[in-house]
Amino acid sequence: MILLIDIGNSNICFALHNHIKITCSYRIKSFLDKSSDEYYLLFQEFIKDEIEDIIISSVVPTITSAIVKMSLKYYNIQPKVVGQGIKTGLKIIADDPKSVGADLICDVIGASLFSQTGLVIDLGTASKIMYYKDHTFMSCLIAPGVATSTKAMTNKAALLPNFELNVPKKILNNSTIPCMQSGVLYGFASMVDGLILRIKKEINQENICVIATGGLISLIAPLCYEKINIIEPNLVLLGLYEIYLKNK
Repeated sequence: MILLIDIGNSNICFALHNHIKITCSYRIKSFLDKSSDEYYLLFQEFIKDEIEDIIISSVVPTITSAIVKMSLKYYNIQPKVVGQGIKTGLKIIADDPKSVGADLICDVIGASLFSQTGLVIDLGTASKIMYYKDHTFMSCLIAPGVATSTKAMTNKAALLPNFELNVPKKILNNSTIPCMQSGVLYGFASMVDGLILRIKKEINQENICVIATGGLISLIAPLCYEKINIIEPNLVLLGLYEIYLKNK
C-alpha cells in the first residue's frame, strides 16, 4: 500500500492506494504542536496495512517535519515530499513557480485525470480556483475559505454565536443561526457562481470542465447555479499518487 498524505492548514487528509485505486481515506485535524510519536498514534488508529511507500503534499512545514520523522522512525521509509527536486510533469506559468503550493499542483494533476483542460475549485482553509490546460498550470485565484471567514465573523462580532454549517431551508430567515448559515453557505455558492462566470468570460471558454474538491464542497456545490461537472473529494490525493508514479 502507498500512503498518500495531504497536510493542510486545517486538516490532514490521508489515504491508502493499492496501485489500482484509493481503498480508504481519512481526515484528521492539523496540530502544530504534535510530535512524530503522537502523529504515529493517530495514524495507527486507521492504518493497519503494511506500508510500501509514502508521499506527502504539505503547506505546513512544521507538520511536514513531524510526519517525515514519523515515516522514518515507525515505517522505516524516507517519504517523498512534493517540492523542489520532485518530478510532477506539470508546467507552471507563474512569476515565481516555486511559490505555487503543493496542494494546488496536486489538484491540477488530479483534475487532469478527468479532463485535459479545466477549472479546479478547491474550498479549503482558503478558496482556490485554478485554470489549467494541456498539463500546464495557467493561472489561479485565492480567496478566504468558508471556515476561515466564518471563524473571523464570530470572533469579531461579539453578539454572533458559533454555529454548525448546515444548509437552511430558505435564503432569508428570522433567527440568528439560520441567517448566519444562509449568509455563509449561499454567499459562498454565489461567489463560486460569479467567479466561474467571470473566468469563463475571461478565458473565452464557456463549456470548460469544472472540477470541485475540498472539505466543504458537498455543502456548497448543490447550492451553485453554475454547472459543476465533477465533484471529487480526494482530488489532491489522486494527484499525489500520479506524482508518486513519476518519482518511484
